[in-house]
Amino acid sequence: MALISVIADTVVEKHKLLTHDDMLDGISLANLLPGPQGVNCVAYIGYRLRGGMGALVSAVGVLLPTVVLIVGLTSLYLTYASQLPALGSLFAGFVPAVAAIIVTVVHRMSGSVIKGWREAVLALIAALALLLAPQALRLYITMSIVGGFGVVGYWIFRQPGAAASTRTSGLPWRRFTMPLIALGLLLALFLARPALDPNGLPQIALTFSGLSLMLFGGGYVFIPMIQDVVVSNYAWLTTQQFLDGIAFSQVTPGPILVIATFIAQKVTTAESGLALGVVGALVGTAAIFTPPAILMVTASLALDDIKQSPAVQAAMRGIRCGVLGMIAVAALVILRVALPAWPEALSSAALVEYAGLLWPTVVLFVAALVAMMKYRVDVVWVIPAAGLCGLLLY
Repeated sequence: MALISVIADTVVEKHKLLTHDDMLDGISLANLLPGPQGVNCVAYIGYRLRGGMGALVSAVGVLLPTVVLIVGLTSLYLTYASQLPALGSLFAGFVPAVAAIIVTVVHRMSGSVIKGWREAVLALIAALALLLAPQALRLYITMSIVGGFGVVGYWIFRQPGAAASTRTSGLPWRRFTMPLIALGLLLALFLARPALDPNGLPQIALTFSGLSLMLFGGGYVFIPMIQDVVVSNYAWLTTQQFLDGIAFSQVTPGPILVIATFIAQKVTTAESGLALGVVGALVGTAAIFTPPAILMVTASLALDDIKQSPAVQAAMRGIRCGVLGMIAVAALVILRVALPAWPEALSSAALVEYAGLLWPTVVLFVAALVAMMKYRVDVVWVIPAAGLCGLLLY
């Protein structure tokens, strides 16, 4: 949601290339489909603006800086086998600023989504459901919000007497069904586990592309699954190496699934040397992000055709309320990461110490919020400024 919020601010607010409703439609699809939600939304935006080539250029553009950083860090990691200097203070400054960005986006989107008390109640229900849900159930709650709020929206917001049928005569069935068949065959091939070189590029490509089509609910839900495959089944990494890969994906911008870049580079380097390790990194990256992006663009073909239906419009109105509530929860979750741990013993000294740890986060969050909401400062300047302040304050 952090990436989506930054993109929404740039595409909708700054350049006015799409509307808030267009963005929420893309977020809704990304929540329904497998794959990394942020990259899928970027592919959706590129497709809406410039078709298939736009989707490709947008996805490559948003991933390229992170992939370059991961490849560089992994090369140093594999060459020197030592940890790089920590940039904890720099990244600590980013966190409250990112939370402020999401709050700003929620505030701006609410103007087009919340048109009365019913929309406000739905958004609040979605936020509370996701906020109070146990971690193990959040995936199912997210899926239920998107699907369930579509049904609720249909019954609450439908216009009496409006036609309930959808227009599908113009749907390009060949373009719609052929990618789905190809992706289905890819998933079936992955599940069949054919006999391939266990450390070769075809196995890397098949493994990550198959896993990408089983990812629902975001990258963090995916981590136990990928750990089971790459550590337990294929023994590509040790547990410690896997944790190092998680750390690299956390200290670089972009989705956590760039751990696939780290894993593929490590496996290929061990098999064929450091130079070909870069090729492996590119193969792993393409495999983990391409199939979900294709599915996202394919699904948008159907969305473009059917969303003119009054029934679909009512359903999407309900879904947008739920998505808005989920985005708001993302701000709370991210801000919670920046907050220091509450002291176990409530003594005056402990509270003073807690306040000393808390105030930098509060200052950065409020400053970023005021800069964007009151002075309309671009997020391109807010995030680096927050990181530099983090170096001084933390």
